[in-house]
Amino acid sequence: MGVDTQTLRKWLESYDTNSITIGVVASHSSLQILHGARQEGFRTLGIAVGENRRKFYSAFPGADPDEWLMLENYQQMLDYAEWFRERNVIIIPHGSLVEYLGSENFKGLEVPTFGNRGILHWESSRERQRQWLAMGGCSMPKVIDDPHDIDGPVIVKYAGAKGGEGYFIARDYRDFKRNVNIEQEFTIQEYVLGCRYYLHFFFDPIAKDGYQVQGIGKNAGKNLGRLELMSMDRRDESNVDEFYKLGSLRDLREMSLEPSFVVTGNQPVVIRESLLPRAFEMAEGTVAASFELEENSRGMIGSFCLETIVTDKLEFRVFEISARIVAGSNPFVGGSPYSDINEPFMSTGRRIARSIKKAVSNDCIEDILS
Repeated sequence: MGVDTQTLRKWLESYDTNSITIGVVASHSSLQILHGARQEGFRTLGIAVGENRRKFYSAFPGADPDEWLMLENYQQMLDYAEWFRERNVIIIPHGSLVEYLGSENFKGLEVPTFGNRGILHWESSRERQRQWLAMGGCSMPKVIDDPHDIDGPVIVKYAGAKGGEGYFIARDYRDFKRNVNIEQEFTIQEYVLGCRYYLHFFFDPIAKDGYQVQGIGKNAGKNLGRLELMSMDRRDESNVDEFYKLGSLRDLREMSLEPSFVVTGNQPVVIRESLLPRAFEMAEGTVAASFELEENSRGMIGSFCLETIVTDKLEFRVFEISARIVAGSNPFVGGSPYSDINEPFMSTGRRIARSIKKAVSNDCIEDILS
């Protein structure tokens, strides 16, 4: 899945690696990506639709791109592939890019891209995600295949990076039928009570020091690369975070109100230190499993997020994985309580740029691109 090594090498043959430009769609987590790239000495490119988007970035000179590519729609990026390559552009993907461009178009974008696009096949399906996470040793909420079997609180989620839009809680089949959009792909998950924490990790496959991920399966006994905890967040969701103030769910439904889970912001958080070893075990297992998903898999590269619930028994449940930078890392443009221990002011956006910079200096840039 994704771009084969031979094609990637062909693209990179014409690149001047001393003049790399970091390109990103101006949305999602682009402020920290652009700021981090500038901190590491890279030229930057913003990609946007609409003049208002470009004007907004002038409010943040530290992240204002050196150059802009203004488009009528994001699908036009496919037509600009040669233009990108002529300018030595490396695209940094985030959730908005995949949502705007479409997963198939993203996989077909003929431009070197940070990370492993092949992993998208596994991330884009919640069923395949569960296979992957289970292989990595993660515990997950139960999935209900038949909505008629709902006999307690569940959460219904739609496919894609939609920031929680459309999600809803159901207690029985009647609730489900009233709220579901059957034209969209959905998953019914057990609603697990607990605190939600979004754990932002970074996997560097070319680093030989630090917390090394131990391979499994065909890679058993091998060190695969360094795992780092960058930061973690919780999410503000409208309107469920304020719903409790208005009464019970039954009272609210009598007023024709339903809770919604649209993410509107992110809050920085740390978890109790005794939970960190298990967090690293889950992340290590997830990375190790990523190399076993299919034959010749290149595995995880770069940033990813384990989306978890911690119960009152101090047990983790992983309900989703995002295999790229997440918007929840945005509160940490200046670093986090975790990343600051290793190097002050290291955001995930800057860590991506540092990874590219290091790969260029070690002449192994193709090892972190696809």
